[in-house]
Amino acid sequence: MKKFKKTGFSFFLLVIFWSMLTAQAQDKTFTNPLVPNGPDPWAYRHTDGNYYFMSTSGNKLAIYKSKTLSGIKQAKPQVVWTPPASGPNSKDIWAPEIHFLDGKWYIYYTATDKANPGDKTRYVFVLENASQDPLTGNWVDKGKVNTNYSGLDGSVFEHQKKRYFVYSAYVGPQSRLFIAEMKNPWTISEKQVEIAKPTYDWEKFKDREILEGPQFLEGKKGTLHIIYSASACWDDNYALGMLTASAKSDILHPASWQKSPNPVFKASKENNVYGPGHNSFTKSPDGQEDWIVYHAKSEANGECSGRSTRIQKFTWNPNGTPDFGKPLAIETAIVKPSGE
Repeated sequence: MKKFKKTGFSFFLLVIFWSMLTAQAQDKTFTNPLVPNGPDPWAYRHTDGNYYFMSTSGNKLAIYKSKTLSGIKQAKPQVVWTPPASGPNSKDIWAPEIHFLDGKWYIYYTATDKANPGDKTRYVFVLENASQDPLTGNWVDKGKVNTNYSGLDGSVFEHQKKRYFVYSAYVGPQSRLFIAEMKNPWTISEKQVEIAKPTYDWEKFKDREILEGPQFLEGKKGTLHIIYSASACWDDNYALGMLTASAKSDILHPASWQKSPNPVFKASKENNVYGPGHNSFTKSPDGQEDWIVYHAKSEANGECSGRSTRIQKFTWNPNGTPDFGKPLAIETAIVKPSGE
């Protein structure tokens, strides 16, 4: 009887110990997705120590605020703007990005006109907020970015103390990537240069030839990169491509940019990941790790639906170019970003 009690007590302690180890492991890891319905994700790490996250919701702009990158999964979105009932930015509110520029907050987003919706009336628009916290204060409509073409997916980056705007322009049947220097956060220069167009089969899907979602990434050995999404969002093989330029080159010159012949991040059938794309980049809380934020589907459904926000750490190749690896399965336990 005493032996049974001792054995039972030992088993009880073993269960407790195992539970503690499991809890500790779970506390150090997370699983994707961060946002189950989160296409076109954007994560911005601000100097206040917070991450500000946005994604396409279609009829509003909402911001997630989190002290940690993986904590976006538990954050509650706060709606900060809804489109007007009519006008050029009244429908299809897509691909929002929040930036802090010149002491103010800006949101760049894509929209079209409810009265005449479609690619011909689709443009990038800008909102401005002078509050210290973007979840407070008023968002002022600064209007449409003065692009030469209709288009979508506008993004902003800085290089050598100059600020640039990149977007996907509708040129005939194609979506091409253009770049321009910025005069202020809502106005770009008249010199708007095409730096890439669809040329490879993986950048095309049936009658669509698409390069979109351009994102700037500084390389590790004197190079600059623009990572873009290729093909249609309903293509299960939607993937990421890469442009590379020397950091010393004139990035407003088309010849400065060289396109990689193959995708740098693509679907993984073995991991049940399809259509990975429209990404952004950010750092871990301690600034030591690089993370890619992207959307993908767990089903090859031939649709844009089912895209969820996912994140994973990436590394660098010996030549200083990024190595994104393969998109991980959603059941994979991922070690949380360093500093969390």
